[in-house]
Amino acid sequence: MAVGAATIHASAVLVGPQAALIRGPAGSGKSTLAWSLVTAAAQGLLTFARLVADDRAYVENHSARLLVRPVEALAGMIEVHGLGIRRIEFEPVAMVGLVVDLGVGDATRYPGTECTSVMIQGVTLPRLAVAPGITALPMVLATLQTPSAGGD
Repeated sequence: MAVGAATIHASAVLVGPQAALIRGPAGSGKSTLAWSLVTAAAQGLLTFARLVADDRAYVENHSARLLVRPVEALAGMIEVHGLGIRRIEFEPVAMVGLVVDLGVGDATRYPGTECTSVMIQGVTLPRLAVAPGITALPMVLATLQTPSAGGD
């Protein structure tokens, strides 16, 4: 791992050419959202989605891009609620294009620009804040598949 790489409590899914980095407190649904994105691709709702990491991930700034990798001991494994740990195909590295923060208090119906980006390892990325109790998959799909009407 490169100097400056950090292990974080997060999941990541490569969706098309970039990964969604999924963060949140324990029990907020990180693994559930990761699994939902992978299965959404299998159902044709997304062109492509593959697991990068579940539960813990390495992130590093590489040439002003945030790269995410699975922790070696957990590579290719995902927790499926009610079934336990499962093995699935995974990507060994991906560039992050979206950060999804689950169960956060600053999620609002009409987010201001101060809530729509985040800096990780010196890289500024688009951020989707999801309030506690809100189903994240429809919000993530809308973020990935539709342009904003607000001019941002």
